Amino acid sequence: MNFGFGKIAKGEGNIRQLSFITLCTFILMCWLLPDTFLTVRNFRSMSFQFPELGILSLAMMLAMLTGGIDLSLVGIANLASILGAFVFVKIMPPDSPEGVVLVYIAGVVALAVFVGMSCGLLNGFLISRLNVPPILATLGTMQLYTGIAIVLTKGAAVIGFPARYSVIGNGSVAGFGVPLIIFILLLTAFTVLLRKTNFGINLYLIGSNAKAALFSGIKVGKVLMISYMIGGLMAGLAGLIMSSRTNGAKADYGTSYILQSILVAVLGGVKPTGGSGYAIGILIAVLALQFLSSGFSMLRFSNFAKEFVWGVFLLAIMIVNYFTNERNKS
Repeated sequence: MNFGFGKIAKGEGNIRQLSFITLCTFILMCWLLPDTFLTVRNFRSMSFQFPELGILSLAMMLAMLTGGIDLSLVGIANLASILGAFVFVKIMPPDSPEGVVLVYIAGVVALAVFVGMSCGLLNGFLISRLNVPPILATLGTMQLYTGIAIVLTKGAAVIGFPARYSVIGNGSVAGFGVPLIIFILLLTAFTVLLRKTNFGINLYLIGSNAKAALFSGIKVGKVLMISYMIGGLMAGLAGLIMSSRTNGAKADYGTSYILQSILVAVLGGVKPTGGSGYAIGILIAVLALQFLSSGFSMLRFSNFAKEFVWGVFLLAIMIVNYFTNERNKS
């Protein structure tokens, strides 16, 4: 058994095609907008924009590798950020000294991780123990988590965070944005997890053939539980970045990220039926969408035009991959 790695050449070929198309997109935007797109300011701005979508896309990839999906990721992110915001607004004493503020920030980070993992655990329990289809389970929990967030905030945004908290979403280290650093670290960890550990190999096998995985002695339920817990943890971290970058937390922040994260995952080579995908593909795909989004904003395209072009972009990639794979078979 090759645990999903038997088609590595095919997958790497798809990633090479995506890389070429991404490079062409970058060159096109540089040609159309040399004075605005090809600037340090624009690249710095993009480095703060795409990491939160990239993190959510990695979490989506994890669910899709097993043949599932997680529609609750944004709901988890918003719930985690709102609960963290309440710690600052309702619990932390006003005018707290620097040391106390840092302790509270550390507590908020820990709370976001805990909330994310707990929500992911519920998703995993519904899917692995109660055999609820992933799309229905996470659709239900998406409504649950969003509903809790709306009840807690009454639909309003929670604001008033300490200035130090904004470092997570807007700070820099050695010239690199903190969100970008977090995303790169998580991307590296995912690459190692999926390619170098038994857990990662088990994920690919479950996505390729769940029955074969079960008969080979893999504890499918346990692996699914852990995968959705990790996905929830990632969503919690993305929620921290979102609230820190915007200096606010709200129940409907980032609602478009769910469809975009699925788009990024599929563009990045993750097979919707499971068993195939690369973490590096997520990076390339999210960069492609970011180049398009930034370029269209500078060209003053409407949001409707952006959605249309993203759809065309996805279809074009899938068509190219299909014909390339068919040609390789013959």
